[in-house]
Amino acid sequence: MANKLFRYQVNLVPLAVENTNRSVFRDALNAIPYLLYEVEQLNTGEKVVINKPGGKRNFGRLSRDDFMVFIYNPAEESLWLISHSELLDDLIQKSDSEPTAIRRIISSLLFVCHGGEPEEALQMFHPSDCIGLPCETILKVYKWIWGQEDCNYPTGEGRWLSMNAILKHFGFTKEDVEGTNYDEVGA
Repeated sequence: MANKLFRYQVNLVPLAVENTNRSVFRDALNAIPYLLYEVEQLNTGEKVVINKPGGKRNFGRLSRDDFMVFIYNPAEESLWLISHSELLDDLIQKSDSEPTAIRRIISSLLFVCHGGEPEEALQMFHPSDCIGLPCETILKVYKWIWGQEDCNYPTGEGRWLSMNAILKHFGFTKEDVEGTNYDEVGA
């Protein structure tokens, strides 16, 4: 009896690799390209992409709703599995470089966390791209990271765990940076 059986809708992509000696077969398998979902286009030419399942395990079982968020650079054919710490480091650099800009960036993040689209946040708050990653990249990546957190922790804090950590790190409360009726966002 299968102990790791999942019931889940799957999109199948045909793949045929003929069996042969070990090194040739391994090389053919290693040459199989990644399959990813393109979820956001960035002005830099990069793309935000996800894969599902992402590989997270809960109590030894694969989490079927997990996915991973990458920034894909088609020109370099590179995938960057961006982390919370890298995003926070970038926000810290922005804050150090242009202290007055961080409030608009945090307001934009809060808007997206409440369910607004990153493009709307960019138009509403005009966050500054003073240094580091473009704010567009940060907002679009966080949209999908927060979706991932909501899937992984549906009864916990989900996206609010990291958003509250960002607010705390910069000494803000939600009230400090809210300037919009977030109840209408993402409705």
